[in-house]
Amino acid sequence: MRKYITIILSCFFATTMAEETFNVSAKNTTALAKADVPVVLKLKEYATETSKVKSAMVTINGAEVPCQLDDIDRDGIYDELCFLTDLKKHEKKHFTVTLSDDGKPREYAPRTYSELLLRNPKVKIKNKHNIYLKEMTVDRGVDPYQIVHHHGIAFESELVAFRIYFDHRQTVDAYGKFHKQLEIKDTQFYTDADQKAAGYGDDVLWVGSSYGVGALRGWDGTNQLMLEDVDSRTQRVIAQGPVRSIIELVDENWRPTPSAKPVTMTTRYTIYGGHRDVDVDIFFNHTAKDYEFATGIINVKGSKEFSDNEGLRGCWGSDWPVGVKDTAGHKIETVGLGIIIPKKYIRKEMPADNVNYTYIVGTDNDELHYKYIFASDNEDFGVHSAEDWFKLLKAWKKEIETEVIIEKL
Repeated sequence: MRKYITIILSCFFATTMAEETFNVSAKNTTALAKADVPVVLKLKEYATETSKVKSAMVTINGAEVPCQLDDIDRDGIYDELCFLTDLKKHEKKHFTVTLSDDGKPREYAPRTYSELLLRNPKVKIKNKHNIYLKEMTVDRGVDPYQIVHHHGIAFESELVAFRIYFDHRQTVDAYGKFHKQLEIKDTQFYTDADQKAAGYGDDVLWVGSSYGVGALRGWDGTNQLMLEDVDSRTQRVIAQGPVRSIIELVDENWRPTPSAKPVTMTTRYTIYGGHRDVDVDIFFNHTAKDYEFATGIINVKGSKEFSDNEGLRGCWGSDWPVGVKDTAGHKIETVGLGIIIPKKYIRKEMPADNVNYTYIVGTDNDELHYKYIFASDNEDFGVHSAEDWFKLLKAWKKEIETEVIIEKL
């Protein structure tokens, strides 16, 4: 009889553990209103058994908030739960989070998207017979630039989109929009005439071998060096939305300079719904204190430059998006670019040259973090002058530096 009761009680407790509910708060500590603030919860700090989490729901005052579960390290177990919220000045909001060991992640209208796909030259119809990949790795000497569509992985929010060249440059290229909407799955970064007539955006920045917007390179003390000496390259999709998209690049056994000890570098790019800025998080497989690196933004032709000399730098300028005058469907495009690097990583801010605005950066450990931002003058929701762009950059830095406190209640 006792054995029977024990079994019943064990089943009861197992059933009650199928869901875990807890409350968290997000507090804006400033007099600045904040929109689409990311709330990212590391599940190991909240869930009894992260391996059992299969779905999640977030609510505020009974109303459901779109959320996203992500397996960051790709071990089959969700690591983080993310959702977005707006906060008025000094506002504090309380959310109820329910984790479940049943079902699948809930579906919401996507606010971000990412893709890596192979091109099929025999198929001329856009979006037909595309081969979508989660990950692609190539060995030393293999150049996938012409094999993958739009020359590398792409990702976007409703405001902006980017692609990263799958070659030794790893340049970040920008796609500008007219309206707030997701477009890359439809246009594949190459907008046709009908799509342009319908108000879709397009590639608006010629980047060549520049940084584009925030690519990292080696530095030999005089010149930037691209990522040529690697054993393999990887591009992968970690998350495709709905709340955020995360992509990664891996450069295995990269020698940043010819005489340097090899280091494996993982570069993670994250974009959130409602954001035009991107988080760049770089992880090395051992300490990188003996290396220097270079990053920055392209010096758009005729651009006006802004710098606060403390890690925030930007420009506003106009150029043909294909690098030369082109009358076949393109026009001169005006863009704003920006980058912000924490002071602890900055070794030197270099004077502008004809190609780039450069920072020499380094780290005392095995991580490096910064952000970049982009806008197109085509937007019906953005800024349209250098003066307003530089104001936005200053506000962006202030928002980054002001804290939102997340607490478990």
